[in-house]
Amino acid sequence: MNQKISFSVITLFLLLCFTFSLPSNIFAQGLHPVDVVNLETVGAVSMSPDGEMIAYTLSVPRTDDEPVGRNYSELYIIPVSGGDPVQIFGKPNSAGSPQWGPDNRLYFTTRITGLHNHVQVYSVNRVGDDLQMHTRAEHGLSSFSLASDGSIAYLALDPVSTERQEQINRGFDMIVYGENHRFMRLWIQAEDGEAKMITPKNLYIWEFAWSPDGSRLALRISDEPGADIDQMYTRYAVLNRDGTGLKEIMTSPRKKTSVSWSPDGTQLAVLAGKVYSDPLPQRIWILNVEDTEKRDITPSGWEGTPEWISWMDDYTLIFTAVERSSTSLFTLRTDRNVKTRVAGNGAEIFRSVSLDASKRAFATSANTYQHPGEVYVGDIRRGELQRLTHHNSWLEDRELGEQTSITWSGADGREIEGILVKPVGYEEGVRYPLAILPHGGPEGISMNGWNTRSLYPTQVLANEGYVVFKPNYRGSGGRGTAFASANHRDLGGKEFDDVLLGIDYLDEIGLIDPDKVGISGTSYGGYFSAWAATRYSDRFAAGITFAGLSNWISFTGTTDIPHEMSVVHWDLYWFDNPGQNWERSPVAWLNQANTPLLVAHGLADERVHPEQSIQLYQFLTMLDIPTGLIMYPRQPHGLLERAHQLDFMNRVLDWFEKYVK
Repeated sequence: MNQKISFSVITLFLLLCFTFSLPSNIFAQGLHPVDVVNLETVGAVSMSPDGEMIAYTLSVPRTDDEPVGRNYSELYIIPVSGGDPVQIFGKPNSAGSPQWGPDNRLYFTTRITGLHNHVQVYSVNRVGDDLQMHTRAEHGLSSFSLASDGSIAYLALDPVSTERQEQINRGFDMIVYGENHRFMRLWIQAEDGEAKMITPKNLYIWEFAWSPDGSRLALRISDEPGADIDQMYTRYAVLNRDGTGLKEIMTSPRKKTSVSWSPDGTQLAVLAGKVYSDPLPQRIWILNVEDTEKRDITPSGWEGTPEWISWMDDYTLIFTAVERSSTSLFTLRTDRNVKTRVAGNGAEIFRSVSLDASKRAFATSANTYQHPGEVYVGDIRRGELQRLTHHNSWLEDRELGEQTSITWSGADGREIEGILVKPVGYEEGVRYPLAILPHGGPEGISMNGWNTRSLYPTQVLANEGYVVFKPNYRGSGGRGTAFASANHRDLGGKEFDDVLLGIDYLDEIGLIDPDKVGISGTSYGGYFSAWAATRYSDRFAAGITFAGLSNWISFTGTTDIPHEMSVVHWDLYWFDNPGQNWERSPVAWLNQANTPLLVAHGLADERVHPEQSIQLYQFLTMLDIPTGLIMYPRQPHGLLERAHQLDFMNRVLDWFEKYVK
């Protein structure tokens, strides 16, 4: 055999070996980063009182040739009987908060140049015609609600005062903490077109609800604005329609959210924490409007997290809840400790519903692991869900990794649950690289539905040949107060052991290569990534942290939620035990670290200050640990712009390709 022939044969042999050693899914038609930024998602859904029509918003991404900005919010109406949706507003316009009025018209918020340059309330008839403008808030409004008589109440933020604006124009634009607060006020639109502010000047209004007869409003209030205040220190109150008779009902500090009136107007159903340190507003409370009586009627021993609540009648509540990584719709008698499941606990994930006037039918935005949010309708009596819209029909031609909910034994033998996604083209017996995507919070939840987005590109990684693992470690929501509080005074401790034991479980069943493990998370999930790459560097081949915590002490001094993080997650202020806060900080373990760690952050982030990423990157660089720092202008605690979303997903793929595979 001459030299030329020998070279050719060897080349062909090596080429064939390389070809057959490639993962079988390398040419799979799965999801790619550009697909993720092109997804459309149904958001708010509102069913007409007669149950015949559904209005909904649709989040529509910008294209590459459009101005930089967040997604558009389009508005549609679709008959419950089916058919094509009718577009009411489309890009470049946006609309939100659809609500059906007692006059059978659809009300919503939008900004229409030429009519008013700020967000106002408008309405159209059932077929989307006859546009009418209903409010003229001088500086726009943020949210609104319709009373039973058609009156409109809305929230509007104080404008910058004339005096303050003159100072700013002259260069005196210093930001002095505690000064120049702007309050959110409650206004009622009068029939003559004038609006009246009805709440006292010393109160900030977070949310409100009309009483059934329109004579009063229930409020969630505070004395000051601020994210920490919103999270921990608001109060419930009721107020007469004319602004008189303010009465506070539940004032104890704890997490609080939704409020709903009983049909007879004597009680409020609210979602609030069990105690001050409850990580979520996950208990069902009944408040008496006329006195200070309050009852926690959450079913005893139930592991679940209620998220939306309303009334069927004066004695029966209806609510949605997360149970582990699925969702359900329940009814609950206020005089009994028994709940009844009426829908859900299947493949569809939904977080709230919109009922018709008869309380027999409902509409919701639901997703599954095969598609993002779409419009669904359901029947209370039969509990069935039917899909009405198909906004991403091209997904039907894409191959997705098989997704399931799994359980394993975590620290202390406690059962832990999470989401597992197998690679596209999975082959039995092959060990795959592992990509862990831990949720944030830590009270967040990885749901067994559509969970692919720019910061958590689940199916994109599955298409690249990774097993994707999303653990619902202790401290997560969806399993009640006890489980959500099980990481108190132990952040980064047994909750992270839950994750490590999950890796061991996947290794034991022969699914992964334990030497090829990467981790990428955001916020508290970013803390997990940094913690993995430093304290447990020997277990991880690569890490990526976006908006992650790296130093617990400096984080507490720079975040907009120092009390919330200290009370409901640490259950401990750092100055009461500074040693533990430092010991659980990733930067405290850099001397033993060697895991390549990519660091990214939004420059407009007030929740986790960019300094957390800057100091981590700086220290990694000084120690010659492979790293990189990407800062995204204009981005808050997340990524809102198309180009930034694409950039981050591609960096995740490149980093894992280089250091995990």
